[in-house]
Amino acid sequence: METSSRSSRPLQEVELTREELERYDRQLRILGFGGRAQSRLKKSTVLIVGAGGLGSAASIYLAAGGVGRLRIVDHGEVELSNLNRQILYTTKDVGKPKVEVASRKLLELNPEIKIDPIREEVTEETLPNMLKGTDVVLDCLDNFKTRFLLNRACVDGSKPLVHGAVYGLEGRLMTIIPGESPCLRCLMPRDPEEHEVIPVLGPLPGIVGALEALEAIKLLTGLGRPSAGRLLIIDGEDLSFYSVEVRSNPRCSVCGKRRG
Repeated sequence: METSSRSSRPLQEVELTREELERYDRQLRILGFGGRAQSRLKKSTVLIVGAGGLGSAASIYLAAGGVGRLRIVDHGEVELSNLNRQILYTTKDVGKPKVEVASRKLLELNPEIKIDPIREEVTEETLPNMLKGTDVVLDCLDNFKTRFLLNRACVDGSKPLVHGAVYGLEGRLMTIIPGESPCLRCLMPRDPEEHEVIPVLGPLPGIVGALEALEAIKLLTGLGRPSAGRLLIIDGEDLSFYSVEVRSNPRCSVCGKRRG
């Protein structure tokens, strides 16, 4: 029995079916990936918090890639104004619960996986059950109040967290590995200004959500090096990608004592 490089949870090898071998053929051919990594994905559970623009893209690629169970949290319904960026939904889905539509669409894409749709608000009380049994968590939210709740819960529960955010033509990504790397509070000790409506051009959450899925796959399989301790910034205006080092804050109210 082995563990992935970023998780203490045992990941026992599981056999891949003939259909799975064909479905995942192109990624199985990647050097250093192969059947062992695919088996780890099949045994894993990823929690996706937010089924909007970021969550749509991330969940599609995780489902397509063969993550065995996706737990998708969102209490909202599909709105017409969502459709410029939330690619899981179409006009006929307007008014329907996002998690129910997402579950159906993702199972159509890959019936080999399992989906847990959770139509609840994210609070201090609901988060423990949402996190239970998960291997990696994706922050696909649209407000910092809830992001900070999720950040604290993941640090306290030793759950790797991939943070993604978009605003206008800018996207951001950072991976948080509790006990090893700075957390979201290290990056933002003070609460940033909240916006009731976030302006965004559709492709940006698609790019960031896809990168969140990539980070999750890397964390689950041990492939490559995750973006921990680095904030990736995407400037869509001139299509530049650059990263900024983020240092752990020893006085961080969330993770400072944990590292000490």
